[in-house]
Amino acid sequence: MKNCILLLAFIFTSVSFAQTITSKKEDVSVEQYQLLEKVNKLYPDITLNKTITNFYADGNIIDSQQEFDLSGSKFSSYKLGIEPGNKKLLFEYVSPETGKVYGDVSIFKGNVLRTTFSEKTDQIEVSLNGKSVYLKKLK
Repeated sequence: MKNCILLLAFIFTSVSFAQTITSKKEDVSVEQYQLLEKVNKLYPDITLNKTITNFYADGNIIDSQQEFDLSGSKFSSYKLGIEPGNKKLLFEYVSPETGKVYGDVSIFKGNVLRTTFSEKTDQIEVSLNGKSVYLKKLK
């Protein structure tokens, strides 16, 4: 009997955690565009785009990624993701002049906080509202 109860508990637990993940290419929502626009004004290397791929788990957005046409641009790779809640975005880009640069931008109490990691220069930079507040060379 004990084994039967454990087996049923395991089955119902695994079923309850199963999620259906789907993705849709859509126009950015008003909230997503407001975040992108606010960030782009202070950090122009974070580009604006009106389309996004939203990833859904059981009807709720769990991740959002933007895709870019890189032909004719200086970038060999450019990725931008927006976290649920539209308060934080993650970025990563590669170009011959900058190398690989990645980090995140968060909105905190109306302020725009950016953390940037540059592999080419081995630097970490923290910026607040478009102004550098901390810069550290790692080697």
